[in-house]
Amino acid sequence: MQPSPMNQGHSEAHQAGALRNPLQPAPTDTLRVGSRRWFLQTGLAGLAGLSLADTLRLRAAATGSDLRNRDPRAVILFWLSGGPSQIDMWDTKPDAPQEIRGPYRTMATSVPGIRVCEHLPLQARLMHKLTVIRSVDCSASDHTPITMQAGNPLARRTNDGRDGGGYPSMGSVAARFRGANDRHMPAFVGLANSLRADVWGAGHMGPTYEPVNGNELPGRLSLPEGLSLARLQQRTELRRQFDALRQSADAGEAHPIDRYADMAYDMVLSQRVEQAFAIDREPDRVRDAYGRTSVGEKALLARRLVEAGTTFAVVSGAWGYFDHHGDNVPPWGGIQSGLTPILPTVDRALCALIEDLEVRGLLDSTLILMLGEFGRSPVMTADGGRNHWTRVMSMLLAGGGLRHGQVIGSTDSRGGEIRDRRVIPSDLAATVFQHLQIPLDAQWVTPLGRPIPIVADDGRPIRELDQRDFTSYFSNQASTRR
Repeated sequence: MQPSPMNQGHSEAHQAGALRNPLQPAPTDTLRVGSRRWFLQTGLAGLAGLSLADTLRLRAAATGSDLRNRDPRAVILFWLSGGPSQIDMWDTKPDAPQEIRGPYRTMATSVPGIRVCEHLPLQARLMHKLTVIRSVDCSASDHTPITMQAGNPLARRTNDGRDGGGYPSMGSVAARFRGANDRHMPAFVGLANSLRADVWGAGHMGPTYEPVNGNELPGRLSLPEGLSLARLQQRTELRRQFDALRQSADAGEAHPIDRYADMAYDMVLSQRVEQAFAIDREPDRVRDAYGRTSVGEKALLARRLVEAGTTFAVVSGAWGYFDHHGDNVPPWGGIQSGLTPILPTVDRALCALIEDLEVRGLLDSTLILMLGEFGRSPVMTADGGRNHWTRVMSMLLAGGGLRHGQVIGSTDSRGGEIRDRRVIPSDLAATVFQHLQIPLDAQWVTPLGRPIPIVADDGRPIRELDQRDFTSYFSNQASTRR
């Protein structure tokens, strides 16, 4: 058995992860619709998340209203696995000594006074549609997605077989309290080389709310030769198959099968998931705009999933590909050798997504996040890299109907310490949940019956993103002039 990504050595693990093609079909046989194995693998992998009845019930309970009368909301999280360098991307220090400022020049953006790395020209052009947070406190985070994807400093890597402390990811909370925007779609999808390494799951919230593995799902919902939709639509026959499956399943598997039965088959019957994954149906100009790279293709797929009804999607171009320790640490190398070729691919994918969503009228309803597990050290290593740095990192936001064209927070002259406006992981979670219209005082219950708040550590929505601040600002200015 191969060691898992979290248990391998640092260099060996990243090298192994880099060799995997995230768009290659999973090396498993085609599962036959109706077989017990197919049913378990599709039904128990967070595929449906909730039945329609449960979705409507939980959404109504979470919001106090019938969500059928509300607009869809979604989140796409770009996971820059490995830890992106804040100084070499969004928190440049052009006046610092060479060993701090790094090898890049800076460039002006569409917002006066905001400058970014020279290798992010598309983000510079769209800065009026972006928000940079330069003061994210990632001190609780480690070299995993746990803390930041949970939006919870209590969710940590512990290396004792109990990583995360049972706390769920933001995507799992979204699946639990909002469900999918379309009942034929999975609520939470991970698009990564390794879900274990780059996508945090449901913790003690339970397997119902785990992310669907987007690399393994295509093909599993297609009908095998000789089996037609008309045949599957014979509900009497389906019920008979369900009963047989329940009788043959182990006691521990029976309850989830009951829960997923209708939804798993509805997904096959609707073919909506299968169609969403068919990015080859996109025009060449669209695919070229995103870039025919790992992160570009996944960003396009995330847009298709959100458009079809998925609520939360995580996009990771490759495992560890922002972990630039230096030229002697394979496979990613140092800043100049390793980060330079990656930045244009991420720049293109992000900006194509923003413009694509805007054209389709989905930008205000879709919150886009771009972040990693932590930042990089202010002083470069002797061989041109930067080490892990948990004191501060930068992140990017777009869409969601929020106020953009701004920088929130700042760091010291070296880019290694927060100077003002500390933003904690729980603030990120509160911002995401507010966008998804999930009550911030909602709680989930552990298997032992303990209620746990979805927002920890007194997290609050990031106030500078609230459009109402603009209204207040202009009102105050008008009063002052009078």
